[in-house]
Amino acid sequence: MNLPKIKDIYEDKNVQKNDALMVLLNQPPLPEWVKIHPQIANFKYLPIERVEYLLKSLFKLYKIEVLSEKQLLNGIAVRVRVHYFHPVMNEWMFHDGVGAKELQTKKGTGALKSDMSNVSRGAIEMAIGIAKTVAIKDACDHFGKLFGSDLNRKDTINYQPDLTLIDMDENHPNWGKVCEAVKSGNYTIENIKEKYNLTEKAEEELCNLSN
Repeated sequence: MNLPKIKDIYEDKNVQKNDALMVLLNQPPLPEWVKIHPQIANFKYLPIERVEYLLKSLFKLYKIEVLSEKQLLNGIAVRVRVHYFHPVMNEWMFHDGVGAKELQTKKGTGALKSDMSNVSRGAIEMAIGIAKTVAIKDACDHFGKLFGSDLNRKDTINYQPDLTLIDMDENHPNWGKVCEAVKSGNYTIENIKEKYNLTEKAEEELCNLSN
């Protein structure tokens, strides 16, 4: 089996595009999009309309599949699968999510009775709808911070792009360091090309520095 060389992977434009997409998906959402839950103290969340907007904007093609609906103790649980067309890999992928909502009981009747005689009118339909919404957002958390995955986490990691996947030229974050390294003689152009994809114009500029 012939494995690809690391240079071949770096030059794969799909790898570069996918890395850029991952960076985008791991940016925090707009502050004005973030809401505080009315019943859970200091719990932040993205409304479903924002999540749906991101799905439509980033993936264009997506669909929600309800895998199961069932009663759990005093509530309804829903499991969904969010299918999306990956814009870089050009294939359908999916994330699964779960959500639950307690059934609302008639005022003054206390907790849900075993025979469900005190369930409020329309409580089941409402619980299923809310549980489905929670499940969709739970599935979309897998995309990254942009979809609200880290809103309630104290310790988070900032996702940084792999700089070796970015063409080396004057726009690269390490361009200045590369120029200094070549100018000082610490690195040759061939050394640089082993790590980065050097553009033709950039290689010409580095050759002038090394002379």
